[in-house]
Amino acid sequence: MRVFGLTGNIGAGKSTVAAMFREAGIPVLDADRISREVTAPGAAAYRDVVKEFGPGILAPDGAIDRGRLAEIVFSDPVPRARLEAITHPAILAAVKESLARLAREGHRVAIVEATLIHESGRKGLFESVISVTCGPDTQLLRLAERGGMTREHAAARLSAQMDAEEKARASDYVIDNSGDLESTRLQVARLARILLA
Repeated sequence: MRVFGLTGNIGAGKSTVAAMFREAGIPVLDADRISREVTAPGAAAYRDVVKEFGPGILAPDGAIDRGRLAEIVFSDPVPRARLEAITHPAILAAVKESLARLAREGHRVAIVEATLIHESGRKGLFESVISVTCGPDTQLLRLAERGGMTREHAAARLSAQMDAEEKARASDYVIDNSGDLESTRLQVARLARILLA
């Protein structure tokens, strides 16, 4: 099975593009969803994350409060690296298991949607990497609209990630999500035909 990576910084529109690839008949694994699964109470990385960052990151129901954890790790690269060292092996194992299932189901192509493909040195896991981009003002606006994030917090999240232009240059394909949805959908449909060929 051919496996492609789908990346892009927060607010660029990866989830929108992923949904369009699914509509085009290509299954997309969401590494962020898998991350939530492997850090859920009782799951592979939960105990180690809580041990590392303390009970202050827990919500009243015992689950990890991702907002609180994000405040810690996006303000300092040291705790972010510690979190990634705990979660990435569990996420990678779960992704490989899901890809094996898709192959058994007869899929010829699959995409893994993940923000940190280049930053984590994971580009080699994929045949090619697709980067979703948009202008920085659009990103900040989307982040502010998403969950009421302040402009300062949104800017901090963006500055913690690899430069979007650098990420696009390091990728094999680029989808510009700055325009309207129809423009993005046309780009995705064109690329889906290439990937499925």
